[in-house]
Amino acid sequence: MAQWLLSYLSLMSEYLPIGFQIEAIAMTGRVLLLVFPEFQLLDATGPAEVFAAVDEHLPAAGRPAYRLQTISPQGGLVASSAGLTLSTEALPEPRSVAGSTLLVAGGSGVQAAMQEGRIARWLGEAAPLAARCGSVCTGAFLLAQAGLLDGREVVTHWRYAELLQRLFPRLRVLHDSLFVRDGTFYSSAGVTAGMDLCLSLVEDDHGRQASLQVAKGLVMYLRRPGGQRQFSAELLAQQAPPDGQMRRLLEWLRESLAEPLDVETMAEHMAMSTRTLHRHCQAELGLTPARLLLQLRLECACQLLEAGEASLKRVAQRSGFDSGYNLRHAFSRALGVTPAEYRQRFCR
Repeated sequence: MAQWLLSYLSLMSEYLPIGFQIEAIAMTGRVLLLVFPEFQLLDATGPAEVFAAVDEHLPAAGRPAYRLQTISPQGGLVASSAGLTLSTEALPEPRSVAGSTLLVAGGSGVQAAMQEGRIARWLGEAAPLAARCGSVCTGAFLLAQAGLLDGREVVTHWRYAELLQRLFPRLRVLHDSLFVRDGTFYSSAGVTAGMDLCLSLVEDDHGRQASLQVAKGLVMYLRRPGGQRQFSAELLAQQAPPDGQMRRLLEWLRESLAEPLDVETMAEHMAMSTRTLHRHCQAELGLTPARLLLQLRLECACQLLEAGEASLKRVAQRSGFDSGYNLRHAFSRALGVTPAEYRQRFCR
């Protein structure tokens, strides 16, 4: 039995009746996937595939390693944002969740789910009884609404990290991690990061070899290199309004990255004060001019590395980092990997 579960049950044993302890032990492999109308389909099916694949790589035990159950506020068929539906059961009695793994999906319907409030109320009662509870993508908003994440480190999709922090200031929102654990609560970034999280849970439960075999079977990294910022630099830039001031700046920056640029140079090109440039950049893109320049340079360097550019010095020059040292420093801080490691993993 996984060490985390032994510790958890030992801690809880003095509070639970004997019969209830036995029931919790028997439910170790039960995984509850909580969805709602307009949930993100892969937030639920991705983790389900990870857990379901474990049986292929364990000695025959006469029963599945995990027993999956999809639940929702009303039960029945629930439509995802992709239009496909999942068959679900109604939210169970909170007491029955003890000893289980509980995962909350995200998706475009999370705002309506928050306004309705039923999920947050149920989570407030049920989640503390679960052996572990986690969220995928914007599912973190529902756990936060239930007051379960106060004071904890949390991650969500990079696009919604600032909003999560603003709505729930007691959280410690991380902006780059793919997933994070804080006590018995877990959270993961957008969509496929939920599968990264579940691979780590499988490793906790059944060891690294089983988790590695599942990852290979699903054509995934056991531990994906870098954080979610490696996927977001150009996506952030694309958020500029078509008629906004920043579109013109972005077009110029993309053609000038190899030049010696700073915020003052950017403001001069836009015929603005640095203060006005900062205000427009924050309003239209949600980041500072200096951060915008850094992310565009990182994006350029990533594209060159993916294309197989042989010389790291040349990559540094063309992306505006000037030297291999500056390039390595920027990659280590922003992505958590070296340029060489990034090229090895993502070169086409």
